[in-house]
Amino acid sequence: MHSLIVVPFCCIFAAFPSFVSSQSPAQSRFDRWDKNGDDKLVLEELPPGLQANFKRFDGNADGFISREEDAKGGRAPSPGTRPSGAGGSPEGVKKLADLDYAATGNPRQMLDLYLPEKPVGEDPLPVVVFIHGGGWQSGEKSGGGGKVGQLVASGKYAGASIGYRLSGEAQWPSQIHDCKAAIRWIKAHAAEYGLDPERIAVWGTSAGGHLVAMLGVSNGVEGLEGTIGDHLDQSGKVRCVLDFFGPTEMLTMGDHASTLDHNAPTSPESKLIGGTLQEHPDLARNASPIEHVTADDAPHLIVHGSEDPMVPYPQSVDYEKRLEAAGVPVTFITVEGGGHGKGFGKSVDEAVASYLGKHLLGEGEEISDRTVKAGE
Repeated sequence: MHSLIVVPFCCIFAAFPSFVSSQSPAQSRFDRWDKNGDDKLVLEELPPGLQANFKRFDGNADGFISREEDAKGGRAPSPGTRPSGAGGSPEGVKKLADLDYAATGNPRQMLDLYLPEKPVGEDPLPVVVFIHGGGWQSGEKSGGGGKVGQLVASGKYAGASIGYRLSGEAQWPSQIHDCKAAIRWIKAHAAEYGLDPERIAVWGTSAGGHLVAMLGVSNGVEGLEGTIGDHLDQSGKVRCVLDFFGPTEMLTMGDHASTLDHNAPTSPESKLIGGTLQEHPDLARNASPIEHVTADDAPHLIVHGSEDPMVPYPQSVDYEKRLEAAGVPVTFITVEGGGHGKGFGKSVDEAVASYLGKHLLGEGEEISDRTVKAGE
């Protein structure tokens, strides 16, 4: 069994020392974000999810980040790759960054691929795909290395982290269209990278948990497949889902105590669908994984903190019941006293490792529902 290091999602960006986490062959991120081409990154030019780190990189406090300041934060890699151990990836892992799954050149429609330098055996590797959270309105795929890196370092898995268009750029169902296009791209390039296209697990937190759940329950659903990318001959079907505290039923988000008014026009959910939830019930249901559950859906592992202040815990309780009623294999881990990604300790790490071992490697026994205390 391989133990994972689960990093609280709110801290993911702080773990990555450089805004230029990688370069694509055509253009670096620094250049893409440097909108006016003056070789300076001001706060407003950075994606929202990275703006909190601005002062840390503006070493001389002159109001902008120079190329030199960025380079001091983390040495720039060669185009398209990251050296072992860089950017949250452990030693023994090679990162192929900014692979354009949509063939659009849009930096939000790219994925990072993580490959072991010393794979175990000669068979194609199963893939663990991470999808970031951020309320569908912020976040970066760069955090995925911290999630899948230890798995990839074992040599038994490959990993990937998907970027997708945020709600400020495109509204539902654009996000699931992007994610499915990324899965199709991985399958189409499986032979090239030594991957097994039939063994893909998807793992997401918060908004990313919502998107992986949608991947698990919407295979073949009209309107949710999309026509993005060059590989429409491939399926977006996945082997299993790891849904960490993802919203699953939009219309009931506001029925429980929360620090957010989910029914407000400014809520992340309303921004996702382009209008308030209660005034657009059909669209809200379309964006709810619980509405798409059928017997042939992918098995799920659900993990949720009982004291989550943002995504109400009953979201996962009700979703598990719907999956069970349809006959979909589902395991539910409650983190007693856990918050929104907080308090997830070693026992959750071990459950993830066991679940992936069973569903992707055929090793070990199926894990059962359980309640663990926060921090354990």
